[in-house]
Amino acid sequence: MTTVTRRNVLKGGTALVGGMAGILATGRAPAYAQAATVHWLRWTDFVPASDQLLRNEIAKEGEKALGIKLNIETINANDIQARITSAIQSGSGPDIVCVLNNWGQLYGESVIEVSDIAEALGKDQGGFYETSRAVANDGKRWIAVPWCIVGLQIAYRKSWFAEIGYTDGKFPQTWEEYREAGKKLKAKGRPIGQTLGHTFGDAPAFAYPYLWSWGGKEVEADGKTVVLNTPATVESVKFMVGFWKDAHDEGGLAWDDSNNNRAFLSGTCSATLNGASIYIEALRKPDTYKTEAGGQLKDDILHAALPKGPGGQFSYHVPFSNLLMGYSKNQDAAKKFLGWIHSKDVYDKWFASQKGYSVGPTTDWEKHKLWGDDPVMLPYKQAARTGRFAGYEGPSTRKAAEVVTKYIIVDMYAKAVQGMPAEDAVKWAEAELKRVYVRD
Repeated sequence: MTTVTRRNVLKGGTALVGGMAGILATGRAPAYAQAATVHWLRWTDFVPASDQLLRNEIAKEGEKALGIKLNIETINANDIQARITSAIQSGSGPDIVCVLNNWGQLYGESVIEVSDIAEALGKDQGGFYETSRAVANDGKRWIAVPWCIVGLQIAYRKSWFAEIGYTDGKFPQTWEEYREAGKKLKAKGRPIGQTLGHTFGDAPAFAYPYLWSWGGKEVEADGKTVVLNTPATVESVKFMVGFWKDAHDEGGLAWDDSNNNRAFLSGTCSATLNGASIYIEALRKPDTYKTEAGGQLKDDILHAALPKGPGGQFSYHVPFSNLLMGYSKNQDAAKKFLGWIHSKDVYDKWFASQKGYSVGPTTDWEKHKLWGDDPVMLPYKQAARTGRFAGYEGPSTRKAAEVVTKYIIVDMYAKAVQGMPAEDAVKWAEAELKRVYVRD
């Protein structure tokens, strides 16, 4: 019997059906004589059907196709980094970890290079989005395999915005317009819902593009020179203070990525930056989520991009990527699994179960037939093409990932809305950035 070793995994050949490119093309790879178990740690998906699909159908298919048993563990996304740290320190834990944002850059020295898988995937499926590449490649090698990108748009109540003048599905185009609209809605008991808390998705996906839209940024293109403390940034903070008081549910300081979903679905907020999970949940349970008039809530939801500011209009979408951990005793099996699950026939099943909540890491998934199913979801189709990512104007390096993890940009705005003078909040944030970017 042919022995499957790390060397022939990397080299490819007949034993591996043409290497990773072959696995991606056929969705099949040779099985082990004795089934290995690959432990995959992921977040608890906001689309429950996708987790069910992975645990049931895809796990069984993987065991049949690869001879590999798949142990899928799901936890709150905000707990993933603590698990990674613990696993690295102990030298044991999940073989593969699906991480968010640019977290993978923090663990580059503790993972196995996956350039063979990533390069084959990009070549086979239309090329990676820039965001996928920025977070999973350290400039020299692929430290993670990009999995997907969750697009962020503002979900809003069509009828409520129509009541204040935004008829025919229109939405405020500037921050000033959004503030005035939110002020009117808050007076009706229908505030905007937004988190400025320490939570992985909605908080940075709001704070970063808001900063950029005023002309602010963390660093210059060299990725080292901190330039946060500018008049543009200070103005953005001053505006946020009034915007928050006038238009927002002020309890949002303590929200995580699920609180705004619950608030919107219960009718206590009028708009919120989010993935499509709110709408997908309303579709899933049309008789549970109703409007105050008794209609189905799903028919009163639309999506819009974040408004523009003096510096332009920007977005930040949340990328996911899979790390193959260096301590893993199942590296060959884990590599085979990553190649297999990204093959088009297999990944297509998971992608379709997301119903547009996630886009693929490569551009080919924009061509999927699901985008023709529901016009309400179309704003998400090409969302990943428009995003910047943390660390702008420099690269999204390990230091940029540290800034995201410490919520420095988010906290700059949170401190100001809680009473710190805008100038002091910006000075605090700049000092924190320098501790990260300027140190050796």
